[in-house]
Amino acid sequence: MKMTKASDYAVRCVLYLSSKGKGALVTRREIADAMEIPSPFLGKISQQLAKTGIIEIVQGARGGYRLVRKPEDISLLTVIAAVTGEIILNDCLSGKGACTRQEHCPVHPVWSDVRDQMRRTLDETKMSDLLQTF
Repeated sequence: MKMTKASDYAVRCVLYLSSKGKGALVTRREIADAMEIPSPFLGKISQQLAKTGIIEIVQGARGGYRLVRKPEDISLLTVIAAVTGEIILNDCLSGKGACTRQEHCPVHPVWSDVRDQMRRTLDETKMSDLLQTF
């Protein structure tokens, strides 16, 4: 499994905002330059992060982005899910009827366990934890 560019950039954006603290207004250009994110891509990602209540977008000449929640209240899972949706890992885990072999497939429980462990790890990892080495 490979993380998408959108997920990677979203994590970088929220990490940078976390380093500035909840409520600090930071320009899009500053984030893009500091975290090596293409500015147009950052604009797209920020819409999704704002929609899920992680950041606020302030319009205008003196606008930018600000973190709405404290870094210790934001998990990697929350950020990644904001831009990619639920982590599924394999199509067979996307719901009942997604795979006709689900009931008798010996690999299905393995995929499920891997997905659950990945979700737990991402959910337990908070932005504040990552700031320790930022």
